[in-house]
Amino acid sequence: MYRPADRVFIIAEAGMNHDGSLGIACRMVDVAAECGVDGVKFQTHIAEAETLRDAPAPPYFTAEPRYEYFQRTAFSQSQWESLKAHCETRKTRFLSSPFSCEAVDLLEKVGVTIYKIPSGEVTNLSLVEAVATTGKPILLSSGMSNWTELDRAVNAILKRHDRVTVLQCTSEYPCPYERVGLNVMCEMRDRYRLAVGLSDHTLTNYAAFAAAAVGASVIEKHFTLSKNLYGSDAKHSVEPAELCDLVRGIRAIEVLLSTKVDKDDAGPFHAMKHIFEKSIVVLMDIPEGARIERSMVGIKKPGTGIPAWRIEEIVGRRVLRRVPSNSLLRPEDIDWERAADA
Repeated sequence: MYRPADRVFIIAEAGMNHDGSLGIACRMVDVAAECGVDGVKFQTHIAEAETLRDAPAPPYFTAEPRYEYFQRTAFSQSQWESLKAHCETRKTRFLSSPFSCEAVDLLEKVGVTIYKIPSGEVTNLSLVEAVATTGKPILLSSGMSNWTELDRAVNAILKRHDRVTVLQCTSEYPCPYERVGLNVMCEMRDRYRLAVGLSDHTLTNYAAFAAAAVGASVIEKHFTLSKNLYGSDAKHSVEPAELCDLVRGIRAIEVLLSTKVDKDDAGPFHAMKHIFEKSIVVLMDIPEGARIERSMVGIKKPGTGIPAWRIEEIVGRRVLRRVPSNSLLRPEDIDWERAADA
């Protein structure tokens, strides 16, 4: 869906790392665009629509009550529109994850073109159906869901359209390599016959590279301007240099996967073969008409003479002219007409 030819759709997940600052959010778009991502994804929270005031915070971020955090960092419609316009100026796609049906309504007014259904909303079929009803492309994350729960969400979307990519995700921050589940991503592709990808919560780019190599159409990675910034995800996100490396690495993997090499095509190595391979050389003066003995010849660089693999073939043959010591043995030096034992 997001992979014309063999191009992976790479998403910088800005999430809430802007901490409610539109300026920081725009700067994140600038940096991500410079790194070459295809899209920047945010999270659209409307506190009163999605959570009770006393709902618990995740264990990795307890510095601020969840309700207050969402309320403090939320953008207005005009701010979202400004952020979307900024993405378009930087030629990168604007994406967002709604966490309530009210957030879907807001994003529709803003004009989002791609939705991400976050892992915690997979069992919220009202939201899944609201997103699917828009008819727009969907990235469906799966970090907390078993197969039964994921099946329900996928089927709810497929009743409306099939423009959905299912993302393997493990909702651990950070996620250890042992829990990434690339096997699950491949199982999703076989199970649903849909495009698949990885929402990567590890602290390095290795899992994303592996996912790209085994067929991910979408790679999403949490992104921050600095791991030292305040917030729930900053310390589990990649910084600008790492994001640039992610993009470069995936683009290199695309070339590696799409380019075929003919092992019998020696053209690119013609000059190198002359330099690095070896030829048959003469170790002592061989007079005209003498029969070549094995002790008279050896194998040395360069590779511009008779190839080293033919050395047993020339033993026993006569030379047509004197061949001086420490020189290449040339094809024209040898009598090829008579058999070696003649």
